[in-house]
Amino acid sequence: MSEATGKKAVLQLDGKEIELPIYSGTLGPDVIDVKDVLTAGHFTFDPGFMATAACESKITFIDGGKGVLLHRGYPIDQLATKADYLETCYLLLNGELPTAEQKVEFDAKVRNHTMVHDQVSRFFNGFRRDAHPMAIMVGVVGALSAFYHNNLDIENVDHREITAIRLIAKVPTLAAWSYKYTVGQPFVYPRNDLSYAENFLYMMFATPADRDYKVDPILAKAMDRIFTLHADHEQNASTSTVRLAGSTGANPYACIAAGISALWGPAHGGANEAVLKMLDEIGSVENVAGFMEKVKTKEVKLMGFGHRVYKNFDPRAKVMKETCDEVLAALGINDPQLALAMELERIALSDEYFIKRNLYPNVDFYSGIILKAIGIPTEMFTVIFALARTVGWISHWLEMHSGPYKIGRPRQLYTGEVQRDIQGR
Repeated sequence: MSEATGKKAVLQLDGKEIELPIYSGTLGPDVIDVKDVLTAGHFTFDPGFMATAACESKITFIDGGKGVLLHRGYPIDQLATKADYLETCYLLLNGELPTAEQKVEFDAKVRNHTMVHDQVSRFFNGFRRDAHPMAIMVGVVGALSAFYHNNLDIENVDHREITAIRLIAKVPTLAAWSYKYTVGQPFVYPRNDLSYAENFLYMMFATPADRDYKVDPILAKAMDRIFTLHADHEQNASTSTVRLAGSTGANPYACIAAGISALWGPAHGGANEAVLKMLDEIGSVENVAGFMEKVKTKEVKLMGFGHRVYKNFDPRAKVMKETCDEVLAALGINDPQLALAMELERIALSDEYFIKRNLYPNVDFYSGIILKAIGIPTEMFTVIFALARTVGWISHWLEMHSGPYKIGRPRQLYTGEVQRDIQGR
């Protein structure tokens, strides 16, 4: 539990003083406990929850002003370069990085659960072929609620653990199949001899007839880093959605489907997709300078630069830029849109207007370029984000269910009609 600082905030309310305890975490600002405001007959008002700590958590810490992102205390750049995605998953779930023996055991557990029930594959046929893959993901991940009844007692620690493993293992299969379905190709089943990232790329791009399909190790490394850099991001909209749904005792697969729904929004997980749409609108390198001048006059919006949380720089972006450079060099791609993106980056990093406003390229900018270079279509970008973030969502769900919790119940400032009667009847 957090510790009381001994300090108290004093609120003058209706001629009375209310003392509000102040708590300190291990990092970050102190938190004022406002529960007693309710006993005095008042609510607090914080649209967007910008200054509200809705829970206590030990998983992820962000300092946006300093550009810090820690998972269980470890900096994100170290995890992305010195650990792989499944090690990061283990860390988020368990609080510590795995030993060599624990890693082998955990990797094997995930591999053994990558297949989905055969009847799940039939759910895809209910969607139109031109359905957005995120629409499919909301449906098929939610449909997992109809399976695994023998391991769905959320009060049982072992059941919670196997649910987490199943989600981490099966979501890549469902994600790849959502792509295959929209392009009219047969599903490719997972292979247990491949790494997590290799297996996803294999299911995305191999065909049943291509038995010798090889995944480029540079692309697999890039994909693994993308997964790691998106694994968790504290109490964002989708994570808060999973926690809120989970606070009702809802089925965990349904809770993750709720998180996918929240992530789908263009202000959240759709940001890297918006980057590519922006590049389409710019058209060519010759138009970049003019576009950036319009950004300065606020005629257009610059996507993939700056961040709501990070006021200095996005700590994930440095690693993603290095990965982006590696992928583009390895593939030798001569894509006009990628050249356009690099010109945007050059201007943003050299123009005083963007430097003063900390409008640096963020993780969405580089991840969008990498995914395009790999050959992943734009509409799949948010699906890959959801795949990576599944471990963060289920880690927060597990944390919440490992101790006492209350059902989420935000209040409101009502500004509608006062009570009135129906007249003339």
